[in-house]
Amino acid sequence: MNCTKSTCGRFIETSTGEWEVVIGLEVHAQIISGSKLFSSSSTKFGTSPNENVSFIDAALPGVLPVINSVCIDQAIKTGLGLNGSINLISYFDRKNYFYADLPSGYQITQFYHPIISGGYVDIETEYVEEKTINIDHIHIEQDAGKSIHDQSPTKSFIDLNRAGIALMEIVTKPDMRSAEEASIFLRKLRSILRYLKTCDGNMDEGSLRADVNVSVHRPGTEYGTRAEVKNVNSIKFLTAAVNFEVERQINLLESGKEVEQETRLFDSSTGKTKSMRSKEDATDYRYFPEPDLPPLILEQSRIDAIRETIPELPDAKAARFQRDYNLQHYDACLISSEKEVADFFECALMSVGPDKDIAKILSNWIVGELFALFNKHDTSIVNSQISPQHMGELMLLIKTEVISGKIAKDVLEFMWETQKSPSIIVQEKGWQQITCSDTLTESLREVLVEHADKVEEYKNGKDKLFGFFIGQAMKKTKGKANPQILNEILGRLLSE
Repeated sequence: MNCTKSTCGRFIETSTGEWEVVIGLEVHAQIISGSKLFSSSSTKFGTSPNENVSFIDAALPGVLPVINSVCIDQAIKTGLGLNGSINLISYFDRKNYFYADLPSGYQITQFYHPIISGGYVDIETEYVEEKTINIDHIHIEQDAGKSIHDQSPTKSFIDLNRAGIALMEIVTKPDMRSAEEASIFLRKLRSILRYLKTCDGNMDEGSLRADVNVSVHRPGTEYGTRAEVKNVNSIKFLTAAVNFEVERQINLLESGKEVEQETRLFDSSTGKTKSMRSKEDATDYRYFPEPDLPPLILEQSRIDAIRETIPELPDAKAARFQRDYNLQHYDACLISSEKEVADFFECALMSVGPDKDIAKILSNWIVGELFALFNKHDTSIVNSQISPQHMGELMLLIKTEVISGKIAKDVLEFMWETQKSPSIIVQEKGWQQITCSDTLTESLREVLVEHADKVEEYKNGKDKLFGFFIGQAMKKTKGKANPQILNEILGRLLSE
């Protein structure tokens, strides 16, 4: 299939005409809590296999679940943060199916009456300034264990550490129309959950993963048959899985075949999806009310108290950064997309005062030079060797022209290595910027004498040599000359 996006970004054009893509996500977000949904077992990641397993998690006969109130509060907080409605009465159900890592033979979930109804997340794309992705509902359920197939050629092993951990399943409406929209939504959702501290969003640990429902149809016709790609655990893989699935389905339909409703898996080594099983209908799971748990009844006062704990979320923070610090929209959104970055930025800025000029310099340096250091040292802002206070101090040295931007890059490297303040490093290295007109004039006169032939060429119209003279002067001053003053003096000398 040779396909290209139309200029509006909504349709895919092939030789047979246009296709519209329809995407909905079912995002499984592991709730941050010390213990599991129905037992006191630890939720700590990375422990030895089957270390965090209670009688309830192992589904021994006679054990009964007891709801973890912290998990309920976290779900309420998530619903409020995602603009949803909290249902004062919700119920738990049993979803019956057999799999080796599900000891009880059923999963306790919420199917008919979830705790959260509605909600939405606003996203921006290359083609749409703002688009709302609606959430159908959020329900709470327990996770299954993990089957391990690569430890033996003849046996599979079961690790129940994950069994019973509390999940929120965030189910969207089919509002996304491209892999780009789906990936932007998931990234934005992850950011909000991390701001709320209800899910850590660590996709590599499986605490955030998505089932992706994809279908295609001709514009103006009914939605096509969807295929579900299970357990996609990175945004990169989400993009690849959607793009492959769209191409696969269009190829099938254009060749006269049908798309089957089925569950598929994404193979990251090939970049392709493959069939796992035919898609079950809800009736195949034999849902029925959970007999061991009463209805979950919430008081409005509990919801109101949790509402008071909702922090400033990414969109509101980005708007404030634009309003208070004059950041450009793109910069404000980039800085506020991760809470740790936003906190670093604001702490650094407040350490030297809420100066709007410094705010602009700081945002550029964080997403440029500082992030480059993180990549170089394979780390993140959480483990930064440079404190926000020292970063703010460095920005102040740049603004007040104590050092040049070029020298500041070297200072930043030494800050990382030594954890010293930039002022101390500048003093020890003698890197203060030269602003004395007499000193700079002398350096420039020397350059012009040494390159008298090029001075003649300049005066005969070769204007580009102006930059050459500046470069030579910077060499003489070991990069410490103030560029603006240098330019002014050179212009005067060359006009004499």
